[in-house]
Amino acid sequence: MRADAPPLEAVIELFQQAPHSAPALTLYALVSTLELPQSGCLFKLDKLQDLDPAQRQLAYQLMEMMVAGENQTEQWKTAKRRIDTLIRAG
Repeated sequence: MRADAPPLEAVIELFQQAPHSAPALTLYALVSTLELPQSGCLFKLDKLQDLDPAQRQLAYQLMEMMVAGENQTEQWKTAKRRIDTLIRAG
């Protein structure tokens, strides 16, 4: 995961490296819940403890994207589809 990568690209890179790792699946849960504003974007915050400091910063960046409304953009939806594909490919 490159530190200089935009948040969605960094998540995809993490999935390319280890799609079934605890950090990847935690970030997948976050991306998935942030995609659903009608549910209040519920995410179990104690799962952030499973992430290292760089991964937590990535989680915070994803949350900031949601606050800015970027979780409803085509870029977000495209990244989510790519992540779904990487998980299925395993």
